[in-house]
Amino acid sequence: MTQEITTRREYIGFMVTSYVILIAAGVVGLRFDPPASLALRWVIVLLLAAIAFLQLRMPKSGSPAWQKHAYLGVHGGLVAALMFLQPGWTMYPVLFMTPITWAVLSLPLRQAVYWIAAYTVATAASFAVGINLGEGLIGMFLYGVLYAFLGAFAGALARADGARRESQALLAELQQAHEQLQEYAMRVEELAVVEERNRLAREMHDTLGHRLTVASVQLEAAQRLCPTDSERAAHMVGTVREQVREALGELRSTVATLRSPIEADLHLRSALRRLIDHFEKATGLTVNRVLPEEMPPLPDTYRLALFRAAQEALSNIQKHAGASQVWLVLTTGDEAVTLLVSDDGRGVSRTNGQAGFGLQGLDERAGQLGGELHLEPRPGGGTQLSFRLPLPREHGDA
Repeated sequence: MTQEITTRREYIGFMVTSYVILIAAGVVGLRFDPPASLALRWVIVLLLAAIAFLQLRMPKSGSPAWQKHAYLGVHGGLVAALMFLQPGWTMYPVLFMTPITWAVLSLPLRQAVYWIAAYTVATAASFAVGINLGEGLIGMFLYGVLYAFLGAFAGALARADGARRESQALLAELQQAHEQLQEYAMRVEELAVVEERNRLAREMHDTLGHRLTVASVQLEAAQRLCPTDSERAAHMVGTVREQVREALGELRSTVATLRSPIEADLHLRSALRRLIDHFEKATGLTVNRVLPEEMPPLPDTYRLALFRAAQEALSNIQKHAGASQVWLVLTTGDEAVTLLVSDDGRGVSRTNGQAGFGLQGLDERAGQLGGELHLEPRPGGGTQLSFRLPLPREHGDA
């Protein structure tokens, strides 16, 4: 498994570290352990410059395998040339750290181990040729352990970074799945409400339609009986009147149910989400919403009052605010439920003549339920509306 350096920050950090190591090795090798001749000094400078240039030409992660191995071979060959030209306990063996790290990150583990072994052998050979065989064996052990540790450390970092990226990708997928589940749940709830409306429509047809059909037949019979048996006809008309009165009562009840907004039948959180979605489509503004996942059971009057408060606030923002940002926050506690709607527009208050019947109606709703309504300037510009209702005692005690 390979792990590429994908982010710009990671790439810059790797390159800066590589050049710091190269500069340190060059300074130590040329200044504190100077070559025997000027010509040898220039050869070493050219080799260092070639390594610096080569580090700028690292193959990309998607490059063919032969290019990666060629890069590692040329890089290792230049470092080995430095060690053989100036043998001994110099800084030049640390220049293998850059290709070792790159090999672990860019190649399969088995191939990276082969290159680490090759660099270890090259380091030991330089000590054996430049000094003696004993120093070569010591160099093999010391630098072999150093290179192996560096490779293991680079591999651990690569695995940790890969796990982090996999976790981030999984988190993004989970968030997307959560949003889809929320959307599906809202659709299911709306479909349930629509299905209930259809049931009511069928109920009205079956009951009211039946009563009106019977009344129509009886009226036709009474009309025929009027010239010959007026008393019986009057009795039939009275019966029809009672049936029509009952039918009218059923009609009023059903129509009252059907005329209530669909939001009145939905959970408050779903109703507010639906309202916000309609507002965003109508205005092109994005509402930064914070809605609690769990809410205490609220009476219908509370749900309707909170929904109307959000509806009025968003309507005023659309008409008057000229805002670019909107926030809607619903919070619940042990004592109260609070709706806060704010914007960064030109600002609206209850004293500048722009508060109309809608806000007065909200104030009355809040007063009837023991709550309070505040409309005031928002810190930083704009307006914020706060609609707070104390929870009923049975809910607060629960």
